[in-house]
Amino acid sequence: MVSSAFRRVAHVCVYPVRKASSVSRGHQHPALGSRPAASGFAARGAPGGVLELLGQSYPQDDYSNLSRKVLSCVGRNLHNQQYHPLWLIKERVKEHFYKQYVGRFGTPLFSVFDNFSPVVTTWQNFDSLLIPTDHPSRKKGDNYYLNQIHMLRAHTSAHQWDLLHAGLDAFLVVGDVYRRDQIDSQHYPVFHQLEGVRLFSKHELFAGVKDGESLQLFEQSSRSAHKQETHTMEAVKLLEFDLKQTLTRLVTHLFGDDLDIRWVDCYFPFTHPSFEMEINFHGEWLEVLGCGVMEQQLVNSAGAQDRIGWAFGLGLERLAMILYDIPDIRLFWSEDERFLKQFRVSDISQKVTFQPLSKYPAVINDISFWLPPENYTENDFYDLVRTIGGDLVEKVDLIDKFEHPKTHKTSHCYRITYRHMERTLSQREVRRIHQAVQEAAVQLLAVEGRF
Repeated sequence: MVSSAFRRVAHVCVYPVRKASSVSRGHQHPALGSRPAASGFAARGAPGGVLELLGQSYPQDDYSNLSRKVLSCVGRNLHNQQYHPLWLIKERVKEHFYKQYVGRFGTPLFSVFDNFSPVVTTWQNFDSLLIPTDHPSRKKGDNYYLNQIHMLRAHTSAHQWDLLHAGLDAFLVVGDVYRRDQIDSQHYPVFHQLEGVRLFSKHELFAGVKDGESLQLFEQSSRSAHKQETHTMEAVKLLEFDLKQTLTRLVTHLFGDDLDIRWVDCYFPFTHPSFEMEINFHGEWLEVLGCGVMEQQLVNSAGAQDRIGWAFGLGLERLAMILYDIPDIRLFWSEDERFLKQFRVSDISQKVTFQPLSKYPAVINDISFWLPPENYTENDFYDLVRTIGGDLVEKVDLIDKFEHPKTHKTSHCYRITYRHMERTLSQREVRRIHQAVQEAAVQLLAVEGRF
């Protein structure tokens, strides 16, 4: 499921763009403080270029926009790394569904898939989910494209249609997803989602309902705020009740009893009606997941015309940051033993409260430049900063915009906060990184420096 919040152990050899006739060399990260050539910052499309990723080769074109930083994360699969906090959340959700929902033969009702490749087609990521061709979520500035046909999935929903088409009617999908976004303690270009889907036949949905045999799943009427044009009100209300009850049980399992929950109406292209769940945690209302009744057109196209269903999606980082009191999303990628050992528990349900590592001082530098006349997006700059500065960059804030009264050129000023999670950074090494950012912005983004 896609939402604003509904919206990493295998080592993978990742190669940069190469000419088809050339020999690939494993990519080496520059030493801290070194200044790599601008051409190494991103795997941009090049005529005849080929990107090798996860054992497959992908021809490059003008859609290709994968950064070196993002490529280094592909294949880390933190959600499958035992005792990693994201693994703990995944296992707790799996345990709950395995115990609560059992099939006719005593086996788990929900199948779990947590090892799908993150490389999908644009059809899987968008078209299969009924996302319009002009929808802003398709923008190159918001996604990581290998080429015009292939991309790194922006949500685990990219696998939904294929699983329904294969005949599955209850499943969970867990995986890493990729989106170009701002830089702060809550956002990272790679995060992890868990998706759930369940379909019901007429008999399954109305079983136990008085005179249920006379009720129907489908009708031809008009769409309203409460239902789709092909669904009966009785079917939608039962489905909505089952969905909300399922998710209330899940968050109660994770957070404990006496949890205040509220539902907020929202919009997703592939569910209607759609909802976001918010929980009151330590006196603050927090959005934790998104869900809804699946669009029947999607279900029908996958070959399940006689069923209706619900779907939900949640972010593992979001839940882990709340449950374990983890303050910075970069910590999930840390290999610092002081962080990892805190989650080696004998019971996956054991309460863990993260004990902060020593917070080393920040080093702050500003950068200002005139924007080019066209083809500039803030996400391009954020991607460039992440690629050069890596996880030394804590956040980037746009602190000033200025339009020259005569030339009408626009200037942006960004404040970059650098902070190492394990030691103190020196002004000298930060200066080298910051200068590399300045040079790359001029070379790759065609900005005019004011530094």
